[in-house]
Amino acid sequence: MGRLSALFDPETVAVVGATDREGAVGRAILENLRDGFAGEVVPINPSREAVLGLECYEDATSAPPIDLAVVVVPPDIVIESMRNLAEAGTENVVVITAGFAETGGEGAQRERQLREIAAEHDLNVVGPNSLGIMATATGMNATFGPEDALEGSISFMSQSGAFITAVLDWANEQGIGFRDVVSLGNKTVLDETDFVREWGDDPETDVIIGYLEDVDDGRGFIDAAREVTDDTPIVLVKSGRTDAGAQAASSHTGAIAGSERAYEAGLEQAGVLRARSVQELFDYARALSGLPEPESDGVAVVTNAGGPGVLTTDAVGDSTLEMADFTDETIDRLGEAMPDEANVYNPIDAIGDADVERFGEALEIALADPNVGSAVVVAAPTAVLSYDDLAETVIEKLEAHDTPVVTCLMGGERARNAEGTLRESGVPNYFDPSRAVSGLDALARYRDIRDRTVERPETFDVDRERAREILARTERRTDNRLGVESMDLLEAYGIPTPEGEIVDDPDRAREVAESIAGDVVMKIVSPDISHKSDIGGVKVGVADEDVYDAYEDVVARARNYQPDATITGVQIQEMLDLESSTETIVGMNRDPQFGPLLLFGLGGIFVEILEDTSVRVAPIDEGEAREMVDEITAAPLLRGARGREPADIEGVVETVQRLSQLVTDFPSILELDINPLVAGPDGVQAIDLRLTVDADELDTEEP
Repeated sequence: MGRLSALFDPETVAVVGATDREGAVGRAILENLRDGFAGEVVPINPSREAVLGLECYEDATSAPPIDLAVVVVPPDIVIESMRNLAEAGTENVVVITAGFAETGGEGAQRERQLREIAAEHDLNVVGPNSLGIMATATGMNATFGPEDALEGSISFMSQSGAFITAVLDWANEQGIGFRDVVSLGNKTVLDETDFVREWGDDPETDVIIGYLEDVDDGRGFIDAAREVTDDTPIVLVKSGRTDAGAQAASSHTGAIAGSERAYEAGLEQAGVLRARSVQELFDYARALSGLPEPESDGVAVVTNAGGPGVLTTDAVGDSTLEMADFTDETIDRLGEAMPDEANVYNPIDAIGDADVERFGEALEIALADPNVGSAVVVAAPTAVLSYDDLAETVIEKLEAHDTPVVTCLMGGERARNAEGTLRESGVPNYFDPSRAVSGLDALARYRDIRDRTVERPETFDVDRERAREILARTERRTDNRLGVESMDLLEAYGIPTPEGEIVDDPDRAREVAESIAGDVVMKIVSPDISHKSDIGGVKVGVADEDVYDAYEDVVARARNYQPDATITGVQIQEMLDLESSTETIVGMNRDPQFGPLLLFGLGGIFVEILEDTSVRVAPIDEGEAREMVDEITAAPLLRGARGREPADIEGVVETVQRLSQLVTDFPSILELDINPLVAGPDGVQAIDLRLTVDADELDTEEP
């Protein structure tokens, strides 16, 4: 166990604010502890000599040594209670009391004080605004919830206390057990990353699950989860997926909702399986906590009902799995074992009069097929089929082949006993075939997570000092935006740019154009004009003799379009062969939780229309950069679709990596777009640049 082991395995638990008053939270917590906890329970309340038959103490310093304190006093007394606990040597505290950052300014100040005390005395603090915590191994229910959790191997954290009470009520009915349960509350000190690390070190936790509204330190969470998921799967429900949901989350437990795209990318990179609902959360958890990993994605379906078999097949098609392609030997064996009316191809339909023996024989043959990585047994109730006996047969076949099998014993009360038998052996039963397949899909996806490797990001030889000088230009400007006049920022980080220069008079424009071979491209340079081509601010294929007039024209168009715009000049740039190239975009937006969110996709004028993009949280390694390129729908264009000469994919991948290094080196860069990054057979070239810089942050960065 890790540094929080005493939080879940204390010998003495104190309730600060214990009372015997009916309906009080302090009474509910004390009763829950008194009735189940294997250790000593210590009430603390200066107004009582005894509470519920237990000796009561005036404060923590007068009580016996306390391993864990549960604080449930009014908000204005919490800080004093925390100091008293620290003085008494208590290291682990759960603050139930609400009235902190979630309530406004005064509460936020109180929360800052709590954080300072915890830092000063190195306290492990859960909450405030928490339902409490549970540890079933010792019978510890240090919550004011109405239900005790059943004992199991799933550890569960939630940012909503109400979610925990509802889940426990449902889980107890379903026979689902837990190891540890934590209501995170406001996460003032301990957050989701701390518990991921703790449970990752706990050999008795098979699966970590959670409900989150935000992640405090996205990068720290990714790093911790990547390490933990080598051995322990993590499944999360993250609320706030829609704009409306995110807005609601921002006022709940003081959460600040980050962009959904960042969470999607961050959780994926962390190796977290993201569930879309509570039902899916537990469907995943049940499979992950009791079944072996599948060796392949091929699924065999064994059923006595054609319709449910087709539904199961559809569900496999909707997942990352595939229907197993049986070998000829398997088909021959099934043909010999099954009635003539049966279907011996996948899905195996043993027909309606199938008994347990026929089901077992079909499952045995299917699991022996080398193309089968997992199986689903789908059964409709009949007079000749005993679900209880079928459950025993499924367990026997699973153990013999060490291949994951899930069941879908359709029906109600008839399936209850069999479901309990299966559960005891770690086999989940689902009423809906699609949920059964979802459980197997989670197993396969977790297998892939364990198999993937993440390398240290490559560090390129760059001119960091030059880059900093360019970013510092914002300190001398009225706004914090930079544009193509700062293309040398890209050059400092080894990102290729076309030959050219920004000029501020037409004569110089002609001189620069004459120094560049062939016709040129001319663009208005203004931090106030984003879509230059829409206003006629871009001219392509301008001959040397036409440069003077073209200069005057693009400046005039810009002034007519936006008279108050700052005109820096006109960019004269080498013209590239776009016919054989693809315009892409490489960019970054700094997310409040996860930090730099890299973007790659189809660029040019189509980026906002088609939105064909992929994202990752920086820093990334070469493999992740390559995945970003491969993921977009337009990837075949880069690889030479329909006779096109392939683009320099390696150059694109390296550019994404170099941008990752740039935005990681300089947290002051808030937004950055290279659009387009032209990718052709002979390499890549960054044509246009826009970025936003936080000058105050830049001042704090090392040169």
